[in-house]
Amino acid sequence: MSPTELAAGRAPDLAADLAAIPEMTWAELRQRWSALTGRPVPRVRHALLRMALAWELQARVHGGLSRRTEQALAQLGNTLTGAQGRSGARSLKLVREWHGVLHTVTVDAEGKVHWDGQQWRSLSEVARAITGTRWSGPAFFGLKPKSQASQQQEAA
Repeated sequence: MSPTELAAGRAPDLAADLAAIPEMTWAELRQRWSALTGRPVPRVRHALLRMALAWELQARVHGGLSRRTEQALAQLGNTLTGAQGRSGARSLKLVREWHGVLHTVTVDAEGKVHWDGQQWRSLSEVARAITGTRWSGPAFFGLKPKSQASQQQEAA
């Protein structure tokens, strides 16, 4: 919708549209998404589709992301999901700060772990080398949620 249409009072009732989203059935959500965006419905959970639909409605009325922001997010997404190698296989880059030092670990398409110019058997082995203590590698690099016990210790 153009700014002229908004100024003329032809803007949709955004508050009513947003209030209707939680009450929509899955079929209604899918239909509304297709009608609003003209794109196929993404294969996501109901809750995420509700949030995406709300964002699209608000973006239509208030404006979406700037082109520069969209490009920056796309570049960041490519970095986080891994870089394509010559073979087309994807790798994963994990970054963790520890005592002021930034550590970058790469897990290649075959699952081999690379850090500090060497190949390691596991993320846990790398975490142990970085910290000097036994760590779960996935926990250290933020790939698995913290246990309830550690969350309670941090809250105290």
